[in-house]
Amino acid sequence: MTNQPRQQRAEWVATPPGGPRRVAPPRRPRPYTGPPSYPAVPRWGFPLLAWRWPLALPTHRRVDPMVRVEASAGTALAVLWVTAGVAALATAAEIWRYVLLLLSRDGALSRTVLAISDALVGTTGLILWLLGVVSGVFVVLWGLRARSAAAERTGMRPARPDWQVVVGALVPGLNLFVPGSALAELEHSVLVAEGARERGARPSPSLAVRSWWVLWAATALLGLLVFAWGFREGVQALADGVVLHAINDALVTSLAVLTARVVHELTRLLAPLDPTGLRRYRVRAVRAAPPAERPARPSTAPR
Repeated sequence: MTNQPRQQRAEWVATPPGGPRRVAPPRRPRPYTGPPSYPAVPRWGFPLLAWRWPLALPTHRRVDPMVRVEASAGTALAVLWVTAGVAALATAAEIWRYVLLLLSRDGALSRTVLAISDALVGTTGLILWLLGVVSGVFVVLWGLRARSAAAERTGMRPARPDWQVVVGALVPGLNLFVPGSALAELEHSVLVAEGARERGARPSPSLAVRSWWVLWAATALLGLLVFAWGFREGVQALADGVVLHAINDALVTSLAVLTARVVHELTRLLAPLDPTGLRRYRVRAVRAAPPAERPARPSTAPR
């Protein structure tokens, strides 16, 4: 019987270079010593701006033209409705003044009533003049942006550059024709973009655009007549001036309302459909429908 040597077992232990790493002892929390203090104003931190949408900040990305159109349309609509309200109030003030003129033929009127009437007529007239300028600026800005968006969608260049539209809206005489024709061209471009008209068709303004054109020209001409009438003297001339002012304010009210409707309609046609604003329908029943045709049963189909 021979003695066999025992087999020796080797155990390998892998350690990183330099030996096993020492476990760092846990740090003890330091006591609170108050808020941090700096010897000077720190140069880091957030900018001194309130929260804004990304499109409100200057970026290098190109902004969608429809975003500008919708923003301009919202501002223009708000100003137009305010203008319509002030113009209606000015019309009522002028009518009240004319009633006071009729009552003054039979006797003296109260000083308080006359003071209130004069203040109301003067205040509404001044505010209406300012609102007319502001609303005109925003409507022209909306029109220029809408022309650009429609031209991009259709690939058609506008019939006239933007500077001609602006000059035509400001120069007396030209402002009777250029704004209406520019609005008709914009409507044509919007309808072409929607596929409602052919690309090579001649612009044919709708009833709303034609009504706006006529109302705009009548308001501009009557406003010029009212301005010239103010240089006349005499009691009858003053009474006739009150009537002309009332009619002019009524036309301004109608023009502001019709302009708001045209701006809203053209913006709605030009802007893409919002799926969140569409109504959802569910089919509950089908009546008077022809029976559905069933395909022939193949002979190899299992029974």
